[in-house]
Amino acid sequence: MYFALFYDYVPDVLERRKPHRPEHLAYAGAAHDAGRLVMAGAFDPPTDGALFLFKADSASDVEAFAKSDPYVKNGVVSGWRVKPWNVVVGGQS
Repeated sequence: MYFALFYDYVPDVLERRKPHRPEHLAYAGAAHDAGRLVMAGAFDPPTDGALFLFKADSASDVEAFAKSDPYVKNGVVSGWRVKPWNVVVGGQS
């Protein structure tokens, strides 16, 4: 099943993310390499949030990812939410 993870960023995200960006990208890259994270990226403009698309067994798997993300742990993300996503066109089974 697919899940969308939405991040809301703090207003000064571009400055606040700098010291945590390499670790955040490595963390997301590892999830992608493992086949759990399908794709991810920030909204721009404005850079006020991001969307991650996961293929996972449950929402709790995605929630665990968010809770351990360096951006979340270091206050770059002001809020996040997970929603199940039903793919109608495209995707893989």
